[in-house]
Amino acid sequence: MLYRKFGKTNEDVSVLGFGCMRLPVIDGDQANIDDEKAIKMVRYAIDHGVNYIDTAYPYHGAAPGKGGESEPFVARALKDGYREKVKLATKLPVWMVQSYDDMERLLDEQLKRLETDVIDFYLLHGLNKTFWHNMEKLGVGKFLDQAIKDGKIKYAGFSFHDDFDLFVEIVDAYDWDFCQIQYNYLDENYQAGKKGLEYAASKGMGVTIMEPIRGGGLVDKLPQEVLDVWDKAAIKRTPAQWALRWVMNHPEVSVVLSGMNTMDQVVENINTANEGAANSLTKEEIELVDAAKKIIKAKMKVNCTGCRYCMPCPSGVDIPGHFSLYNNAFLFDMLPRIKNQYVNMFPQVAKASNCVECGNCEEHCPQNIAIIQELKNVRAVLESE
Repeated sequence: MLYRKFGKTNEDVSVLGFGCMRLPVIDGDQANIDDEKAIKMVRYAIDHGVNYIDTAYPYHGAAPGKGGESEPFVARALKDGYREKVKLATKLPVWMVQSYDDMERLLDEQLKRLETDVIDFYLLHGLNKTFWHNMEKLGVGKFLDQAIKDGKIKYAGFSFHDDFDLFVEIVDAYDWDFCQIQYNYLDENYQAGKKGLEYAASKGMGVTIMEPIRGGGLVDKLPQEVLDVWDKAAIKRTPAQWALRWVMNHPEVSVVLSGMNTMDQVVENINTANEGAANSLTKEEIELVDAAKKIIKAKMKVNCTGCRYCMPCPSGVDIPGHFSLYNNAFLFDMLPRIKNQYVNMFPQVAKASNCVECGNCEEHCPQNIAIIQELKNVRAVLESE
């Protein structure tokens, strides 16, 4: 396993981090993690050099506003001496914070859920303009300083979903140790983007990357034109390997998170990380990635990564499921077949036409998708005769 310095913390972190947001589950229930499979996967990764484990308060949750099952799972996975082998990262659910006391209460709750005395890397989760300005007003800098002084956390950071200007404002507002941003070859200039990556690194911050394969979107069922691009490479790689290696190629990147949900993915990603040195791709290989990016961008309709932050929908609409089918209809030029799948896959109560435009989904979408309008587009295309 290759390791990199995590910015000014000087900690050595594995270039591959294990993201615990998309663990295997039982019967499709996101709140029912398959412990037998998932613990084997996490421990295999640690045994093979992964030392960065990432979770968050809402991951694998059944309802908004309540703690999900990921943090308690991580506590179970890190028993038997595994906690001492890793750097543990989790996130403060900032949307639940209305007072300074809420920050202290939630951190203490997370320490108990994780069954640990200290959280190595603690992040403010999913900052945007609204959340950041509220946290700033409530004195989040003082809270983080005190948490570090009390030994509850070692390092303070934030994950981010907004525009570059706000990213700079947040970076400059506090002496952060690290940050977490979305970055992949399709989103090079999206949100914080490459400029944000370089700015954070210039400030000595460690940079963790999320969505390097866009929730599987840069791997699953890619158009044949993209596969033809990869076939031109002298060294053959899978789509996942291309996506991860492209991110790892950036020297400013400290660790790349992958939300793995099968053992095969764990094994492949570890093998990829073992070769993922900075600046290791050739000029020709980078040009191939650029060619693949142009093809995908020309076909994609909705910028959805399948993170499921929008779920559950109060009206029962399967939002990410709809967007996945909608994108596939155009990515693979198979609209008639996708329309048939849509009719058969989703009961009427889960279809796009069941949306009541309450807006809950848009409030929680880290991609800032106009979900209500996009569901209308889905309905117009996939529910039409």
